[in-house]
Amino acid sequence: MVNVPRLVIAAPSSGSGKTTVATGLMAAFSERGLAVSPHKVGPDYIDPGYHTLAVSTGSSGSTGFSGGSGSAGSSGGRARPGRNLDAYMCGPGLIGPLFAYGAAGCDLAVVEGVMGLYDGASDQGELASTAQVSKLLRAPVVLVVDASSQSRSVAALVHGFASWDPEVRIGGVILNKVATDRHERLLRDALDGCGVPVMGVLRRTDQVGTPSRHLGLVPVAERRADALGALAELAGRVRAGCDLEALLALARSAPELTAEAWDPGVAPVVAPGAPRPVIAVAGGPAFTFSYAEHNELLTAAGADVVPFDPLRDEALPPDTRGLVIGGGFPEVYAPELSANEPLRKAVAELSRTGAPVAAECAGLLYLARSLDGKPMCGVLPADARMSGRLTLGYREAVAIGDSALAAAGTRVRGHEFHRTVLEPGAGAEPAWGLVHPERRVEGFVSGGVHASYLHTHWAATPEMARRFVARAARVVAGDGR
Repeated sequence: MVNVPRLVIAAPSSGSGKTTVATGLMAAFSERGLAVSPHKVGPDYIDPGYHTLAVSTGSSGSTGFSGGSGSAGSSGGRARPGRNLDAYMCGPGLIGPLFAYGAAGCDLAVVEGVMGLYDGASDQGELASTAQVSKLLRAPVVLVVDASSQSRSVAALVHGFASWDPEVRIGGVILNKVATDRHERLLRDALDGCGVPVMGVLRRTDQVGTPSRHLGLVPVAERRADALGALAELAGRVRAGCDLEALLALARSAPELTAEAWDPGVAPVVAPGAPRPVIAVAGGPAFTFSYAEHNELLTAAGADVVPFDPLRDEALPPDTRGLVIGGGFPEVYAPELSANEPLRKAVAELSRTGAPVAAECAGLLYLARSLDGKPMCGVLPADARMSGRLTLGYREAVAIGDSALAAAGTRVRGHEFHRTVLEPGAGAEPAWGLVHPERRVEGFVSGGVHASYLHTHWAATPEMARRFVARAARVVAGDGR
């Protein structure tokens, strides 16, 4: 049973201010000494980076916040990674366990929604929507409404969202982008008989700018100092404009959740006493897209996970026997990545040994011959370039052949999100056969290399981590096959 107080921060549509409110609440409650567990509905990698930073800024002791659970003083200063709750990639059955795992020992969980409250995977009903996740978590919803172009109509909007699905409990509303005191009075008067209390008002001038570019917000790893300042301002404005006591009371009204916590402790594949293979994981500003569960699964399978930064490190970590290169923005840093020739050569050499290499999206581009004309690692016989077309959406896929990551026939659900084109888009041995919503082959398998545009969540297929570490262990033993 899970009894962590929790809130889902949702909105009628994208752009209403969910990230502003959710991140501000995480920071404000963390500052009060509460241990806050941050979560994000959907596949997005960037928002959880801001969430992680928001909950890492709190103090380590109780500040006298009334009604505290009693555990805030012991755990309030411990940072938690932002975690994703994606009912499409992981399946509805894993949402409760993944939440229970991430929120264990916390005083409060704040879950930022995705898109509009009832928007989910295309042609899949409520699947992967914020509404579905709120029901799976039995969590009350706080609706963030962009009130900038309405007054009395706000009541009809809130009433409609609150009554659309009786299983979704909208426990409060936060009015965002409110212009004046008079505007606020009109909005409050309209909502007075709606049955959904106003728990916060943020003025139009209260918006804290976060820079964006072609795939959304600039990741926090690229602007940490500026992000810290923005978070401090966000926390102050949310603290001043929202009723934190009422929001905490609403979070505590969530009933117990029947869910066993997810366990990353897959059976280790490394024999007792045998050396643990070193798995190098790319990070730094160019490679910021990763799910926390991936490294946890690799560690549980028997590997030593060591991060490195392809922008700065000229060599892979000592004794590297496997390499994971996730998503990010290599197109922004193509000149710097290309200039680091010693590391590019080291990656190519590791790939030639048969060591396992898993590359997703940005990693795929880094392994190519070139990116926008700049030499990359040359592991794959392909060239990449930026395009004006956004490729975005959920995918169902099947592994066409055996690889270091998946056995032939392994079925996965993943997500594509890029504005680049790779030519050719698939090798002689493709990584995946996409089966829905379109049918095509995609990616490359060669030796120990598995490279693809498809982002996957290994919590749904933990065997991928075990298979990867097992191959790395064979490299340690002198057998790279």
